[in-house]
Amino acid sequence: MKERVRNRAAKRGGGIVGELSAEFAGTMILILFGAAVVAQVVAAGLGDHDSIAWAWGLGVTLGVYVAGRISGAHINPAVTLSFAIFRGFSWRKVLPYMLAQTAGAFVAALLVRWNYTEVLAKFDPGHTYKTQIVFNTLPGNGTFPVSEWGALRDQIMGTAILILVLFAITDLLNTPPGANLAPLIIGLLIVAIGMAWGTNAGYAINPARDLGPRLASFITGYHGAWRDQYGNLYFWVPIVGPLVGGPLGGLLYKFLIARYLPRAGEQEVGRLPEPEPAK
Repeated sequence: MKERVRNRAAKRGGGIVGELSAEFAGTMILILFGAAVVAQVVAAGLGDHDSIAWAWGLGVTLGVYVAGRISGAHINPAVTLSFAIFRGFSWRKVLPYMLAQTAGAFVAALLVRWNYTEVLAKFDPGHTYKTQIVFNTLPGNGTFPVSEWGALRDQIMGTAILILVLFAITDLLNTPPGANLAPLIIGLLIVAIGMAWGTNAGYAINPARDLGPRLASFITGYHGAWRDQYGNLYFWVPIVGPLVGGPLGGLLYKFLIARYLPRAGEQEVGRLPEPEPAK
């Protein structure tokens, strides 16, 4: 009887199909807010840099609330890879998760592109790098003199910060947020990264967030989408940088924090009560 109940529960959850569906939806929500706010600021002149930082952060928060129960809401290949290396996430799910995340970002970018067709055409009739930044990142945000190598450095460092803090937020042996507030805190982390690390490379810190919309813009008229404002091939930077920086951040958390955390039964006087590990 118990086995039948478990089987029915697994069927309702959808297994790997349900998880991929959740990753698709969560990433789509992220980009629907993130790309749209950049379109509004850049092409329509409504809002500013802070609008962009807050909308991206809230997009992450809402995407995590949408997908978290089913898939864990990675909504970022760098997160998926880092969880596989350091948190025991199944390696067989890594590539499917990444593909679902990229597909969700691609579809969301197509919707933003469609919805802002008139505004983008009015502001930038040639569909150049001036509005390409709506969909994907550029070195120096298309303005400042940053090379692809400088942007790569930035992406490695920014994603390392993301994963280090994300591991702390989600570690039950640390002091994780209670009352289901983790998605909100994760969103604030993105806001902080955007406000502090957004100049050199637009804080992609997420290969799916950049590659999916870049492809969507390319097939809808942005023929220079794979290059930066200098004409250099740039699309690889927001892919390679986060995939290197993510595991680096996980490694830093493991050696600087995780190995020193007290285990169950080792509660120190004066410390916050330690949560029970998930079973």
